Amino acid sequence: MIEVLGFIAGIFSSISFIPQVYKTWKTKSARDVSMQMFLVYELAVVLWIIYGIAKESAPIYITNGFVFFVSSIQITLKIIYDKKSAK
Repeated sequence: MIEVLGFIAGIFSSISFIPQVYKTWKTKSARDVSMQMFLVYELAVVLWIIYGIAKESAPIYITNGFVFFVSSIQITLKIIYDKKSAK
């Protein structure tokens, strides 16, 4: 049962980034997105993934893997749109 709770918590944490990624993609602007925050968060997520693997906790490493993926998309969009706006 505790594994299910872990997955539910991880799913909510994971989907919390989707609205920001969607807004950035839709508006083609990431001016108000903090690159530093996302880079620090990605470091934290990598550490959570390592921790989850070490503890053999699927809810931790699977959901944080998804968060890493979504956060990487946001960072990529930030780089692309910041370059376009600088021209």
